[in-house]
Amino acid sequence: MGSEGLDQRFAKLTTAHVADACIRAQAPVRCAPAAVKAVVAGDRLAGRVLPARHVGSVDIFLEALEGATPGDVLVVDDGGRADTSCVGDLVVLEAAAAGLAGVVIWGLHRDTADIRSIGLPVFSMGAIPTGPLSPGVRPPDALDSATVGQWLVSRDDVVLADDDGVLFVPLAQVEEVLGIAEGIRDTERGQAERMREGVSLRAQVRFGDYLSERSRNPSLTFREHLRSVRGAIEE
Repeated sequence: MGSEGLDQRFAKLTTAHVADACIRAQAPVRCAPAAVKAVVAGDRLAGRVLPARHVGSVDIFLEALEGATPGDVLVVDDGGRADTSCVGDLVVLEAAAAGLAGVVIWGLHRDTADIRSIGLPVFSMGAIPTGPLSPGVRPPDALDSATVGQWLVSRDDVVLADDDGVLFVPLAQVEEVLGIAEGIRDTERGQAERMREGVSLRAQVRFGDYLSERSRNPSLTFREHLRSVRGAIEE
């Protein structure tokens, strides 16, 4: 799937829909830690991961951009450190000029006002005035992968982000996952509309039947019941 098609399909979904779809597709649910938020509330992004491990110098980002494809998302691994920033306005400007869809930072940014004015979606753990204090030793695979929280991501992944957070999906499964997510979205919208019409969610998912069946079969889970009645509120 190309970057334009990915962006168009995700525009009508949320990361919550996609996370639930990952469960059904038996794909790992890889969410960035909750601290990673949009610098500008309401921003969204979708694109293939362009990884870069920060080691104290901006050159790693410039090198990553040399091999970028329009629509990619620069995913910066700064180890989640909270004492210095690793991305400022110049890196974001350069990413925008290269046609990237946005930037995700496992770490901090600075130059918040300027980043907001650029208009490129940036997700990070927050801001701090100081930049890198000293360069470190660059690992040989610094552009091969990035760690975000507990997850290792690479060019074999796409990243999706909105107000609920940041989610990584294997590129090989993204078509399947988005298809399932669209089905979950439609089911949930129908459920919400019926609730506005006065039909409770309990009635829609036949919750009384579930309680009765569970009394006979204590091992029955609510998710199993939901699947049998085509509910979608949990996954």
